[in-house]
Amino acid sequence: MDRLKIGIIFGGCSEEHPISVKSAREVARNLDTEKYEPFYIGITTSGAWKLCDDPDADWENGSCRPAVLSPDRSVHGLLVLGHGQYETISLDLVLPVLHGKLGEDGAMQGLLELSGIPYAGCDVQSSALCMDKSLAYIVARSAGIATPDFWTVTANENVDPDRLTYPVFVKPARSGSSFGVSKVSRKEELLSAVEVARQYDSKVLIEEAVVGSEVGCAVLGNDLDLIAGEVDRIALSHGFFRIHQESEPESGSENSTAIVPADISTESRSLVQETAKAVYRALGCRGLSRVDMFLKEDGKVVLNEVNTLPGMTSYSRYPRMMEAAGLPLAEVIDRVVSLTLTGKVR
Repeated sequence: MDRLKIGIIFGGCSEEHPISVKSAREVARNLDTEKYEPFYIGITTSGAWKLCDDPDADWENGSCRPAVLSPDRSVHGLLVLGHGQYETISLDLVLPVLHGKLGEDGAMQGLLELSGIPYAGCDVQSSALCMDKSLAYIVARSAGIATPDFWTVTANENVDPDRLTYPVFVKPARSGSSFGVSKVSRKEELLSAVEVARQYDSKVLIEEAVVGSEVGCAVLGNDLDLIAGEVDRIALSHGFFRIHQESEPESGSENSTAIVPADISTESRSLVQETAKAVYRALGCRGLSRVDMFLKEDGKVVLNEVNTLPGMTSYSRYPRMMEAAGLPLAEVIDRVVSLTLTGKVR
């Protein structure tokens, strides 16, 4: 049987570029090359696309060739440039191992829609919706799912520190991995926190600090047929969860530990999993996503955010939660590929 040709896109122009490269390396280590023929397409921080042998630490300086996805559906794959000519490589599907802006926000998904190549994960609409935390909250609320109270601040809008009850979190509305996020305990800190968030997005979200445990749930599947991984809980010694910004996250975090399975009651575990599935469906997710929530002392579950292309690094939460549920990363990849090829045409 011929191997499936999979384009694995990684890197990208967002602040999450290094995380994406690490995720691609972990995918490469767990990809069954007897089933799949991988084509690794790295995007540099400046936006250059390169077809490379693998996503190792020196991939940008290796024997790479310029390559782009063709938006022409008759090509259905890559255009690889060299010596004044180009060759085409047809692809059966694309696995976009990208995080953050221009990867997780619907931009890459839009290009893949134009190309006509099946791709793993959420579509344009759900990717864009989940990326914007304020819009995700509005849709989730309409589905009866609890969210924090929140306010948005646009690019040129002023905010009155006296109108808020502290503490609050200030974050870019459309960014990930805690970049630009601040916990504000006093009104005197608010305006500087807004300016920090504006370095990553012109739209800023201010939300109440929910008192409770940070929990998450990995979800895999389409429509009504969903698998929930084990729930995890982030145990914090101080501050807030921001492992991707630490100097050596592979060695652990200075202030947090992910406990999998979460040390919560059976009833709470079931509620977190069912809430994650409800959020996933309400926001139109497909393929895979990680739903982050808060579990309050009274047992209530509150949405935090949804990651439509969750990290796949050696220390990431999504693969750990799935492995704890009996699905190692190699099998997760197999199932995502199957979901991509058997899903409805978009």
